[in-house]
Amino acid sequence: MTSDKIIEEWRKAPRLNSFASFFNNTAAGKAGSPDLKEPAPDQHLLQNDLDCLVFWDSHRRLWGHFDRHYFASIPFRLEEECRLGAAILAYGQRVWARSERAATIYTLGAGEGTFVRTLAKLGDGRLKTLCCSPTAGNRDCFYAKRGSGDAHFFHGPFFELTEKRYAEDLELQPFQDGFDVLLEDTTFQMYGSDRENQFAFVAPRIRADGVFVQIEKISHPDLEEYDRREVQKDETFKAKYFLHGQVKAKKREILETMTDCEVCLNKTISALSKHFRYSAATWNSGNFYTIVSSNSKDSLRDFVTMMIRPAIPPEFCYEKLPLTLLYAENGSDLVDWSWRDPKSVETTMLERTRTYSKAFA
Repeated sequence: MTSDKIIEEWRKAPRLNSFASFFNNTAAGKAGSPDLKEPAPDQHLLQNDLDCLVFWDSHRRLWGHFDRHYFASIPFRLEEECRLGAAILAYGQRVWARSERAATIYTLGAGEGTFVRTLAKLGDGRLKTLCCSPTAGNRDCFYAKRGSGDAHFFHGPFFELTEKRYAEDLELQPFQDGFDVLLEDTTFQMYGSDRENQFAFVAPRIRADGVFVQIEKISHPDLEEYDRREVQKDETFKAKYFLHGQVKAKKREILETMTDCEVCLNKTISALSKHFRYSAATWNSGNFYTIVSSNSKDSLRDFVTMMIRPAIPPEFCYEKLPLTLLYAENGSDLVDWSWRDPKSVETTMLERTRTYSKAFA
């Protein structure tokens, strides 16, 4: 159980204090929107994958104010959203088919919850989803375009979702038995650097064969390398969406403080090892990573192999992916992860033609 002292430290963290006005204004559409153009995924990077494109088409219809800011701020994060979304939808549908119950998905953070609203809409009763945010504007955007009655929102920080809250809140009852997928989206880095206690708080909510997904900004032991990747992000990617003054303002208001709350990859792995037996990095964009962990080797393999290859230009990716971080069996440092083949529009049409040809042969 998390101590009152740790909870109090989280209450005093930047996300609920010095960052609060930034998130309030961005969620309300008063600030933070791109000056130059709105982000959209590069379909070529997504290999024209049909599942990713369907997810994107549904996702874009549910956007709120924060989405415009977020996806213009992290290089190729929107492509990763589509890639992850297609994989989680497929994974959740497999859980539903095997267990004869709705799969449960929780995004801890993630602004106005567009990701879970899209999953619930496409899941059509086969997925039940939850997100949380302490920002009232995110709650308003969530309910303005809820998309599905299977998408749920908790207005408050992640640490207020306690066992008692799950038991007493009727809105949360579908999630009392835990989550098949729990995704933490660039949130812990705004509450401090104590990943061990942060992971300890959420790990019990993940089912025994469930999956924990993190999207994290990771510090680097070489400060010059970290800064070089930040310059690449700001000057090569963000400059396409924001004026220079807006990039500088955010760096001053948010990023310089948040750096103190980031941890390196080795510390992240060490903290994960206290709760999970298997872990792999599945995406890297500069200083940002997607890391997937589980206590079930089969669940982790199923999840990873439901993804297409990372949709990112090679100059932004600094790791050979997928990268095994934890593997419980001794002497098995390398795992044969393999990305799924894309269901490209062109390939799908070709296969359909072949099917018709065989049918009438």
